[in-house]
Amino acid sequence: MSRKLEQRLRRLLASGNARMLGGGLKGLEKESLRITTEGSIAQTAHPRAWGAPLTHPYITTDYSEALPEFITPPSNNVRETVRFLDDIHRFLYHHLADDELLWAASMPCAVSDDSAIPIAEYGSSNIGRMKHIYRVGLDYRYGRRMQAIAGVHFNYSLPPAFWPVYREDERSQVPLQDFINASYFSLIRNFKRLGWIVPFLFGNSPAVCKSFLAGRTTRFKELLRGTYYLPHATSLRMSDIGYKNKNQAALKVSYDNLEDHVASLQRALRTPYPEYEAIGTRDGDDWIQLSTNVLQIENEYYSFIRPKRTTQAGERPTSALKARGVEYVEVRALDVNMLSAVGVEVEQLYFIEAFLIFCLLEDSPMLTDEELRGIEYNELTVALRGRAPGLELIDHGARRPIRAWSLEICDRMHAICEALDGDENGNPYLTALKHQIEAIRHPDTLPSARILAVLADGQKQFHNYGMELSGRYAAAFRQHPPEAEIEARFVELAANSHAEQARLEAADDVPLGEYIARYIAS
Repeated sequence: MSRKLEQRLRRLLASGNARMLGGGLKGLEKESLRITTEGSIAQTAHPRAWGAPLTHPYITTDYSEALPEFITPPSNNVRETVRFLDDIHRFLYHHLADDELLWAASMPCAVSDDSAIPIAEYGSSNIGRMKHIYRVGLDYRYGRRMQAIAGVHFNYSLPPAFWPVYREDERSQVPLQDFINASYFSLIRNFKRLGWIVPFLFGNSPAVCKSFLAGRTTRFKELLRGTYYLPHATSLRMSDIGYKNKNQAALKVSYDNLEDHVASLQRALRTPYPEYEAIGTRDGDDWIQLSTNVLQIENEYYSFIRPKRTTQAGERPTSALKARGVEYVEVRALDVNMLSAVGVEVEQLYFIEAFLIFCLLEDSPMLTDEELRGIEYNELTVALRGRAPGLELIDHGARRPIRAWSLEICDRMHAICEALDGDENGNPYLTALKHQIEAIRHPDTLPSARILAVLADGQKQFHNYGMELSGRYAAAFRQHPPEAEIEARFVELAANSHAEQARLEAADDVPLGEYIARYIAS
């Protein structure tokens, strides 16, 4: 690592501007599989009382009708972010059938076959049908099991007031948005280099149910009947049995700058893929894919982290980025935290915010093909055996112990955490950093190790442990329903979302095929 970070921090501190690092906007997108009290994936429709997933701002669905996704509004306070997520959970459970609950883990269990995972429905509007068809296409391309995995996404942006000051400190003369774009891509490149630290520290999926593996058990160890694991795994969700997608292995998406990034994604959106051409876009009269190209839409490409810009109605993500630049980044490397009722803890977010600022301020050269191969190795290695004694990762072609590397990153984050804490009571950023340093020094305290210890010591199947936690959290939320004001707000949001979906369905004035063709061509 270079000394660029220290130089930049020194300038910010000398000018009194380091305080501007704090107050960035944070938001969460948290997925949770909806299951029955018997442990199987729910086959019922998304509860109407929750609202219409197509148009609700905070409660939608991801891949499956049984995979709700909860979205928090941007906030400069992570405690408020997690509190809003808690409010959503209380409302959901207040309007959820007694024989259903939310699965507390990332990796699904009791998956008898792909047909047990119902694809999400969004009504009869063109946009709603297009969203459903995209998911049908994912089934044909990758199968449904991978799509039923749940995760937590962390959205983050630096405060607007920070950017002019930072540009001046960097002695840059480029237009402000161009500077912001380049800075976010610097952050993204460094997160790709070092983002393995997130599943290492916060991975929550070291074990899976046999049903998820669908017979592919050879390289795994059997803990108990029906429960398979790897002894030093951190996040099987982030491994090649989870989100690592072999079909996209040859896809090269640039992170050099915004223009090249957009161009590389748009190229994938236009390039035919023989396997998908063989599938076609129709099965009789039914649509089964939006296109036969490498990607149907931008979101099909999986990455640890994405540059994002809020889209307007009908606007493609790449078009929004190209027109208005990067607004925030979306971190996609977090498992659902099984040890938290809402799936994430405030302290995790303090650490990740500081780590993202570290990635911004550290020197960030362009990624070479050799380095990208090392990054791929590190991501997979940490997911499968991140806690292995003496484990080494690849750093610019050389081997480096994960423990020493992790401790160095944390050491260099110290000044950032001090600046973020400011005068805040309890020094939450420094406290979060201290706790992760202790976990690195004692890997048996990492969440993935603690989960395996509970399973082994208690002779519990992963499915039974997940059901135990899910039932405990469900009972707590049901015993403490939302306050009247929050309940009224979410009831109103649900009603508004149904009205908006109805409006969209009534407003369609072109055939579905023409609508899809226009969108694909845009």
